[in-house]
Amino acid sequence: MVLTARRYGFPDLVRIPMKCAPGAGLFLVLSTLLLGLAPTLKVMLTAKFIDTAVEIAAGNEPIERIYTAILGIVLLIAYLWLSNALSKFAVNRMELALQRTLRTAVTDKRARLQYVHVENTDTWDLIQRVSGSPEQKFTQAFNNLLGILTLVLQVGGVGALLMAQVWWAALVIMAFSIPLFYLAVQGGKATYQASREVSKHGRRYGYLSELLTGREAAEERALFGYGDFLNDMAHEVYEEARKVELKTRLKWYLRMKSGSLVTALISILIVFVLLPPVLQGALSVGMFISLINAAFSLVQTMSWQLTSRVDRLAQDHEYLKDLTQFSHLEEEQGAELPPTPQVPSFESLEFRNVRFKYPGTDNLVLKDVSFRIEAGKHYAFVGVNGAGKTTITKLICGLYDQYEGEILLNGRNIREYSHADLKSIVNMVYQDFARYYITLRDNIALGSVNRMPNIDWALEKVGLAEAAAKLPQGLDTPLGKIKEGGQDLSGGEWQRVALARALVNPAPLIMLDEPTAALDPISESWLYQEFGDLSSGKTTIFISHRLGSTKLADHIFVLSDGRIVEQGNHAELMQHRGIYAEMFDSQRSWYQ
Repeated sequence: MVLTARRYGFPDLVRIPMKCAPGAGLFLVLSTLLLGLAPTLKVMLTAKFIDTAVEIAAGNEPIERIYTAILGIVLLIAYLWLSNALSKFAVNRMELALQRTLRTAVTDKRARLQYVHVENTDTWDLIQRVSGSPEQKFTQAFNNLLGILTLVLQVGGVGALLMAQVWWAALVIMAFSIPLFYLAVQGGKATYQASREVSKHGRRYGYLSELLTGREAAEERALFGYGDFLNDMAHEVYEEARKVELKTRLKWYLRMKSGSLVTALISILIVFVLLPPVLQGALSVGMFISLINAAFSLVQTMSWQLTSRVDRLAQDHEYLKDLTQFSHLEEEQGAELPPTPQVPSFESLEFRNVRFKYPGTDNLVLKDVSFRIEAGKHYAFVGVNGAGKTTITKLICGLYDQYEGEILLNGRNIREYSHADLKSIVNMVYQDFARYYITLRDNIALGSVNRMPNIDWALEKVGLAEAAAKLPQGLDTPLGKIKEGGQDLSGGEWQRVALARALVNPAPLIMLDEPTAALDPISESWLYQEFGDLSSGKTTIFISHRLGSTKLADHIFVLSDGRIVEQGNHAELMQHRGIYAEMFDSQRSWYQ
């Protein structure tokens, strides 16, 4: 299944589940039709049972006649119980099928999105709403539609019986129910709109909750004792979200319940209207009792169950609007593809008067930046935080192409390369590297998806071989604490895993964007030295505001306020006595 850019509507709530799970869907539709007729059958069987019991008590009928009525009621109850159990099984089958197809389609679409949508707050909120368990949303929406169909059949059947006895009462109940449907639709829209607002608070509340209960911050939580402070912050955020949702739900609940009161009064009136026909013998006692029970049930169905489902249907419609908007988000063709198996060569990388500002902003991050990278050499980009260093790496990786000027890779415009080709040329290690809670072997092998790399070699080179040998299952030990027997690593060890992942990657251009932030300066300097030796024959770019790696670089670019203000090797820049020399002198003691 592929999520195409189009408008999604109510028919998709049926079409997509039926396409993904036709067997389960067909069973649920047939079950719905039979359940819709069940209340009408119940009224008739109950009336038959009561009338037969009255006749037997009066001596007008033999007691054997009651068995048929009882059997009918028992069979109806047994069917309802069995149908409910089988329906739950069918729903689970449908959700699993949608998880394999719809969720995969949403995930694929998410992987193809332009990177700007990931960094934009509004579109990221949209992405989170749509991709959060879409299989559950569609399964629930499908069931909700079938539930509405069931209730319509139930109301129609009971209403027909009621109309046969007191025609005007059924029409009055129907007439008063129309405004309830309108209120339910408006209430559903308002509830989903409120959920959009609540989701923003929800992300912040989730983050604060993780700080309060997670393992990552356990040491600082114990050291600083900030539990009560963060708990108050989390409670405040939670209360803001709760009040928004409660205010919306309460407003529409009261409106619907006030309308339901009118229909309830009508059902009481029906009791008095039906009494004369009973006393006159025109209506049997059994039918009277069954109709009164059905009338009250009809009011409950119309004023609560049906309106509640219509409310949820309105929320489903709002989700479909989000899905439509999500499907139209711009994609990067081939962004989800793995690197090409055949590794291209790297000759040069050149920026020519590159100017860049992030989409939706007016501030230039890069201002006429020009430089040239040659194959086989080591380079460093240094500068204070916010100087534009990381932005350069994003442009090299092809995450953004909304820049002015030229970026040439091997003399060819970088925009002409496919993402798969760029991934095979450029290897990146970020400061905020990912921690994969899978085995240590797989953690490192992810760096080379086209072939199985030499894991032991990489572990030895980054200084993790001894630590790996001590793990309970060696390289096959799951990392993290989400699996039984999983082992957690220190921050520095996790960074070494990320570096090992980079070492096994065959890409000829390696960029390291401050990947050693969790290491002390001496370990950082040693690791850069080791990495420089290991990457001999490859081209490396170190991005840092700490200068432990700069002496290893053949050429250093110093950035300030989005411009390259100095460049040269370490000796030349120290002799120049500019920004670089000032930064190095201030950090000199760290590396001695």
